Amino acid sequence: MQLQFMGAARTVTGSKHLITTERGTKILLDCGLFQGIETDDLNQNFHFDPAEVDYMVLSHAHIDHTGLIPRLVRQGFTGPIYCTPATADLCNIMLLDSAHIQETDLKRINERRERQNRPLIDILYEAADVEKALGQMVTMPYGKPFWLNDEVEVLFTDAAHLLGSASISLTIAESPQKKQLFFSGDIGRPNDKILRMFEPFPQADYIICESTYGSSLHEPEPDMKAHLLQIVQETCVKNGGKLIIPAFAVDRTQEVVYALDQLASEGSLPVLPVYVDSPLAVKATRVMQDNEECFNPDILAYINKDGDAFDFKNLHYISDVADSKAINDRPGPCIIISASGMAEAGRIKHHIKNNIEDSRNTILLVGYASPSSLGGALKRGDAQVRIFGETFDVKARVAVMDSFSAHGDYKEMLQFLSCQDPSKVKTVFLVHGEYDKQLIWKGHLQAAGFQNVEIPDMYELVTL
Repeated sequence: MQLQFMGAARTVTGSKHLITTERGTKILLDCGLFQGIETDDLNQNFHFDPAEVDYMVLSHAHIDHTGLIPRLVRQGFTGPIYCTPATADLCNIMLLDSAHIQETDLKRINERRERQNRPLIDILYEAADVEKALGQMVTMPYGKPFWLNDEVEVLFTDAAHLLGSASISLTIAESPQKKQLFFSGDIGRPNDKILRMFEPFPQADYIICESTYGSSLHEPEPDMKAHLLQIVQETCVKNGGKLIIPAFAVDRTQEVVYALDQLASEGSLPVLPVYVDSPLAVKATRVMQDNEECFNPDILAYINKDGDAFDFKNLHYISDVADSKAINDRPGPCIIISASGMAEAGRIKHHIKNNIEDSRNTILLVGYASPSSLGGALKRGDAQVRIFGETFDVKARVAVMDSFSAHGDYKEMLQFLSCQDPSKVKTVFLVHGEYDKQLIWKGHLQAAGFQNVEIPDMYELVTL
């Protein structure tokens, strides 16, 4: 059996791992869009033939894991796409949103490339490709093994990273004996405010493991709500400014809203308008409300008492473009939560552009941002940033709250892996992380007993 790392190798985006079994069956784990880096070639070309892929197995709905599925279909993939029911529900809204964003962004990018006398870029895919891809999705529940064919059995276990997120165990019939390959997907947190705890998984021979926060620990959990309230009070009450929060439309937005909902319920949230300005986030909130079986007992108890974890006085969900533009003309302090989380696309770029040069305002980063993204530049402390081809001075305060992250830190990932006997794991392959952080994560894994830990490069091919 061969394993080739076609994305998320020494970077955090573009998750794609291609398995070729002894009999020649080709299985693709995830098909993510590269984000926040020079992506022309990476997103336009797969470096494998999509028509030759037999099956796809999907870990979760985030665009860096799903965003090239419609292009895969556009270029000839006709096989089934296996995922959990909640993942399919989220893909139904997220991939159509991705197609729309690409269409609008491509027009602006090509106008700039034309001025620079550079070749124009072709669109990755259109809404029709998304609809076709959605028709190829086959949903399977957690904990119930299923067969791709008579050679490969698959099991989904809850990864606690996103609504419907799954880790993937594959049992592959190979001579002289079966091989157990495990793909972590993105690893969630054991005390997620909304989702259930991640689940143990069967003993693996080989593990493909994410490494996003492999070198760091998150802010202590008890401080999260108090920290958020402190930032709100300093920005909106003391300075009279606007709090701008780039947040992924799915899960992160709902987690921030849930924290604000609790503060409002306690009577500690200042009275000011709160805007969730993202059509996708509005739809995703409805999807989450329809999939409460994925929620943990604490939030279910809160919903039973409060009635709704994602709605409170002065909270406004914005979908219409005109209403979104009107936020910028509204005087006075407010909170604006908008997608995308890395500030690479969507309405958040407009809100940052309109507010970044006012020192009264705060831009609050509540999750991972690729170093080459706008969010990454802000997190790094760059004095100037480029937005829509223009340069802006960063005069607004930039704050960071990693406690909202949906990715486990290195201790939490070790807890996730504690169901394994390290002496039985032949190799751990580290993906979905920056190389310097992966080197530190490798050391933590080796200290925990996983002796053979490798960090594959892009397109590296290994034989298992």
